[in-house]
Amino acid sequence: MRNTLAQGKLPSVSEIARRDRDPFRILISTLLSLRTKDDVTDVASARLFAFAPTASKLARADLEAIERAIFPVGFYRTKARTVREVARRLETEFHGKVPRTIDALLDFKGVGRKTAALVVSLGYGVPAICVDTHVHRISNRLGWVRTKTPDQSEHALMKLVPRTHWIDVNEIMVGFGQTVCTPLSPRCSICPVARACARVGVGKHR
Repeated sequence: MRNTLAQGKLPSVSEIARRDRDPFRILISTLLSLRTKDDVTDVASARLFAFAPTASKLARADLEAIERAIFPVGFYRTKARTVREVARRLETEFHGKVPRTIDALLDFKGVGRKTAALVVSLGYGVPAICVDTHVHRISNRLGWVRTKTPDQSEHALMKLVPRTHWIDVNEIMVGFGQTVCTPLSPRCSICPVARACARVGVGKHR
């Protein structure tokens, strides 16, 4: 799967992380990316960080200016309030720094396990498996796990995948899920791991 994606574009948050490994930018861009296409997230994040590159500046930013910067991400008005509130908590409670643990991040409004795991893994290099819809779907299709929710998949994969590969799981499977192992009619004819795939739940495929 990694080799298939070698020449392709990484998920938007991974692209942002590789540019500077700033946990703050990873956190905010991940919040913006929820239910939003990668190309929209990338552009919106760039506009926002152009005038609010730190928690301190975002915490003091005008709400309408944030909305204009991140439009047209999904639920942009709600997300504008969320990211400013996150920035304010970072500024007042953590001296502007993003916490290094999943548990601390889960205490922030709007931050779920997927977001928290992505931030600590990409921002701090802490081993964590970020399970989104692609990771959940593909790991079940392959027959690696038999789970009903992303949280269940996370715990199952932590037992199955060597710790040294935890950080890579999300980046590889998201890109693979967007291009090959798509939600509907996956492209099994070009899949490099088709022979090792149980195709659980796959009906129509290409």
